[in-house]
Amino acid sequence: MTRYNGVWPVAPTPFNADGTLDIEGMKRVIDCIVDSGADGVCILANFSEQFLLTDEERETLTRVSLEHMAGRIPVIVTCSHYSTDIVVSRVAKAKALGAAMVMLMPPYHGALLKGTEAQTYEQFARVGEIGLPIMIQDAPLSGVELTVPFLVRLAKEIEAVQYFKIETPQAAAKLRGLIAAGGDAIVGPFDGEEGITLMADLDAGATGSMTSATLPDKVKPVLAAHAAGDRATAAALYKDILPLINYENRQCGLRACKTVMMEGGVIKSDVVRHPMPQIAPATREGLLELAREVNPLALTWGR
Repeated sequence: MTRYNGVWPVAPTPFNADGTLDIEGMKRVIDCIVDSGADGVCILANFSEQFLLTDEERETLTRVSLEHMAGRIPVIVTCSHYSTDIVVSRVAKAKALGAAMVMLMPPYHGALLKGTEAQTYEQFARVGEIGLPIMIQDAPLSGVELTVPFLVRLAKEIEAVQYFKIETPQAAAKLRGLIAAGGDAIVGPFDGEEGITLMADLDAGATGSMTSATLPDKVKPVLAAHAAGDRATAAALYKDILPLINYENRQCGLRACKTVMMEGGVIKSDVVRHPMPQIAPATREGLLELAREVNPLALTWGR
């Protein structure tokens, strides 16, 4: 069994100025992420605007991304949905196209339709029968509380449940509790939230981070130094990039990566789909000011 770790950025979904899919831009995003030294990549996540894509567009992006990746680095495909049958279908298609792993949130729809532990367990168990590793995304967006005992039960009873992306408040404490209670069943404890709590999460035992694709080449050395036991170097490197990570997380959200990639010639447009608002000019200026100080590959890749 391959144990995945390191930095796994979420690929943005590029759109043309009119809001249609930019397929060639998607390929360039994949190439830029590979060139950044990422250990893997996640597609169709929330930071990929998955909630603004049609089913047909999802299938197109999955096929295009995996075919263009051509095995250079492993790909996680996000397949979350309230409907278990739809999740199973998405995962089966992802496996057929060469995905290395799938990422799932617990079943939910809106503020009130939330899967119980029994329903969530059954959905993940059915997906597990397909034979791909599962990363559980534990994030506030679902509104579903996934307790440490329940996550440990999933890991110990469903062989495919091996990876955990923890991005709840006090993520480090939850990671620490998960690792202590789950032991060897917790193959890959990851953090998320663009790495805004990365040092605390690494100290708690995280072995991977699912950041945005804005600066994976700057995040990777932090993980490498920490894994080598050089916490001081990791902390110093992280201190240098934290202002940009903070600005991305608190001011921009998923729009940050698109803006940096457009400035760097990776994609032609940083348009996001309605009703999500476009990035404000002043916010764009502040983001690019911080990005130029750090100079991630995405800011120069296509120039």
